[in-house]
Amino acid sequence: MLCKMGLINHFRAATFNSTLSKAGLWPTKCWPTYGSASYKPLARHWSNVPFLTIPLRRTPGKPFAHRSELKQAKRVVVKLGSAVVTRGDECGLALGRLASIVEQVSVLQNQGREMMIVTSGAVAFGKQRLRHEILLSQSVRQALHSGQNQLKDMTVPVLEARACAAAGQSGLMALYEAMFTQYSICAAQILVTNLDFHDEQKRRNLSSTLHELLRMNIVPIINTNDAVVPPPEPNSDLQGQVISVKDNDSLAARLAVEMRADMLIILSDVEGLFDSPPGLDDAKLIDTFYPGDQQSITFGTKSRVGLGGMEAKVKAALWALQGGTSVVIASGTHPKVTGHVITDIVEGKKVGTFFSEVKPAGPTIEQQAEMARTDGRIMASLQPDQRANIIHRLADLLTDNREEILKANKRDVEKAVALGRLSQPLLKRLSLTTAKLNSLAIGLHQIAASAQDSVGRLIRRTRVAKGLDLEQITVPIGVLLVIFESRPDCLPQVSALAIASGNGLLLKGGKEATHSNHILHHLTQEALSIHGVKDAVHLVSTREEVEDLCRLDKLIDLIIPRGSSQLVRDIQKASKGIPVLGHSEGICHVYLDSNANLEKAIKIVRDSKCDYPAACNALETLLVHRDLLRTPFFDQIIDMLRVEQVKIHAGPKFASYLTFSPSEVKSLRLEYGDLECCIEVVDNVQDAIRHIHKYGSSHTDAIVTENEETAEYFMQHVDSACVFWNASTRFSDGYRFGLGAEVGISTARIHARGPVGLEGLLTTKWLLRGEGQAVCDFAEQGSMSYIHENLPVPNRT
Repeated sequence: MLCKMGLINHFRAATFNSTLSKAGLWPTKCWPTYGSASYKPLARHWSNVPFLTIPLRRTPGKPFAHRSELKQAKRVVVKLGSAVVTRGDECGLALGRLASIVEQVSVLQNQGREMMIVTSGAVAFGKQRLRHEILLSQSVRQALHSGQNQLKDMTVPVLEARACAAAGQSGLMALYEAMFTQYSICAAQILVTNLDFHDEQKRRNLSSTLHELLRMNIVPIINTNDAVVPPPEPNSDLQGQVISVKDNDSLAARLAVEMRADMLIILSDVEGLFDSPPGLDDAKLIDTFYPGDQQSITFGTKSRVGLGGMEAKVKAALWALQGGTSVVIASGTHPKVTGHVITDIVEGKKVGTFFSEVKPAGPTIEQQAEMARTDGRIMASLQPDQRANIIHRLADLLTDNREEILKANKRDVEKAVALGRLSQPLLKRLSLTTAKLNSLAIGLHQIAASAQDSVGRLIRRTRVAKGLDLEQITVPIGVLLVIFESRPDCLPQVSALAIASGNGLLLKGGKEATHSNHILHHLTQEALSIHGVKDAVHLVSTREEVEDLCRLDKLIDLIIPRGSSQLVRDIQKASKGIPVLGHSEGICHVYLDSNANLEKAIKIVRDSKCDYPAACNALETLLVHRDLLRTPFFDQIIDMLRVEQVKIHAGPKFASYLTFSPSEVKSLRLEYGDLECCIEVVDNVQDAIRHIHKYGSSHTDAIVTENEETAEYFMQHVDSACVFWNASTRFSDGYRFGLGAEVGISTARIHARGPVGLEGLLTTKWLLRGEGQAVCDFAEQGSMSYIHENLPVPNRT
């Protein structure tokens, strides 16, 4: 038996199909009836959705200063432009977009926010209905007049906008109500005119009604009463503290300020505010717009439908901002973002143009990326010894400023300990010591030496034809974004590799290493200044989230994450069109063959697991040949792990051999990152290889054996980035490989694998030198033929 609310929902959902089908907008059986067997709710009932745990509050009368604060918005006005709700033929509604918008508004409403919609669309809806009626009427008249079924061409007269609005308003509201019913949300219609804001009594009545609807958890849907409003007076509003309602942009701004809304979202048919008309090649999307920046903007024409253009939206946005409401202008029509544009904005993501009264002290991330590209190109054109000088200077600065660096690092460590948010392995990563700084300096000098033969190195020479010579040389990738957690020593390492390879660099470090990163970046820029390329390396200290940085595909060429496997996975998922170099997991194996030496095995297993268990190259699964079970060899391995306090998990085969076994492993694909490991039994080297290919992450795998044939078979057949024989997995490291340092370890199969040093930050380009040749010269009847002669590559001087 349905409860009262269930009956109401059942009735609303049952009428939804007929409402749309009568309007000719939706198939009759498109949405199943609530309570039917095929019904699957698009969203949970709001009473079952937990309210947000974050506080929804702000300083009264003061807009948010940064995007990240938008998460706190409690009352939100969403303005839907005509181009958003109207089809491309301007006759009828874009039902798919509208349904997506309703879903997003419903999700936010069910989170405990107070949502209001200012909508267009009545004219378009009415135009569709009136055109249908006129065509139907004409066809009937012509059929009666001619007495024939063949009808002549019929033309539809120009329809007056106010009549269309009168005919379409009820259908538009019925559509909204039917859609919101699917989410157990009630909607209410309010039609307004200019008089409702300028007449004091009407204004109070309007405000009282809206507040009461919000209190009752009802979504108000507001529109201008286009059936009675007079034609707008151009450029007569937005003067001083008064705003008239000439279009829905000004209506939304006036309403947002009147209701003291936290945020106004204006959806249009463009991505946001551009510095010039969006159709121009050099037009750039403005991420954050500040009052007073209007002079730097060149506005284009208004959208294909509606009364307002971008200039009207900006004026309305600035008026609302002055009244204490934060504003974002974004696209409501882009197919890749319409399904989540509203929720993304409320979550503080970098979507559209955010209006703020607070200008940042430093450059934006976009400006930093452009400066990194500009100075990176200059740096790539320097002589190799000049780039080497920069790196040598940075190494010397690390030594000379050791005390200041350690003092800054101590502040970070003490704060992290006080907050208690970092585990011991992460605290170890965060801590800098004199020994670490000395190793850093040594590694940087190694990188400086390799910088002598990096950018511009000749790889191949080919004589394509007589007088036509081709060369392939190394060049930088472009602008790198390196995101790292906890480890401030990454900053000078990665900076040195970027300098040696001529790449621009953006660095995004964790908040836990703020003071350490700041001084290390300052020293890096000091070293870069000796050749005038200070801005080639930037430390991103703005409030941008990592996910926002991953969307800058026009500014960043490669993302390199340094940190936990979860960080790498998150970045790979968030990256929008930018390649990510890294490994999502470090599930490393050590295989103890039946011919393994006990002393070597104990030493290698101990080092692989216990030296630094949080590292990505630490042992996670120990594979043991079955012949070693129940032998003194195996017992001593187990005793060593127990002494080192390593928690052991048994694989399925290992557990079957034991009467009383350790806890059986939950998954053989688990990266512990701590003093834990799995032990599993294999039958032979082929079985070990099969296990590694099935459960490993193609990072680093090792064999311990005295049998050279078995070792070579293992090394040739294991398909991982690093494969070792009688050596610890911890050797998988750029510094230990002699690369000086690494930007990360890659398990990808394209570009670079394993520890990625200087070579992994270079790509190539082709140089062709000719004497006026054309392709037609090599045609069948041409005078020339291809040679394709390989030429010797001289040593670089």
